[in-house]
Amino acid sequence: MTNIIHPELSYDIINSAYNVYNQLGVDHQEKVFHRAMAVDFDKKEIYYEREKKIKLYYEGEYVGEYRLDFIVGNKIIVELKVRPYPEKIHIKQVLDYLNATGLDLAILIFFTRDGVKYKRVVNSKKVK
Repeated sequence: MTNIIHPELSYDIINSAYNVYNQLGVDHQEKVFHRAMAVDFDKKEIYYEREKKIKLYYEGEYVGEYRLDFIVGNKIIVELKVRPYPEKIHIKQVLDYLNATGLDLAILIFFTRDGVKYKRVVNSKKVK
């Protein structure tokens, strides 16, 4: 049996996605789902940072930044997509975010015509 990372918080995040989907349905812009997720997190009193900027440095020089959809509970990166399924580029994106933040878990959430789909992505460099 494998250990689930942050099981309770993960469940709450995924539950929020289902709540949002059940009330809004599909065919909305991604930003609508972002706002609705924030409302659901607030209602559940789940701490989060939205559109969190992570600055990147090389040799002490600023070289760019990432903007994460959410960091929830200072533990889990949450990225929302309005796509039918995860593609390699989405997984690469959250792996880059995990490496930049040092966090150990990201959850990709997809709002699709077939319902909510999600994928947990673990930072293998951090979790052994």
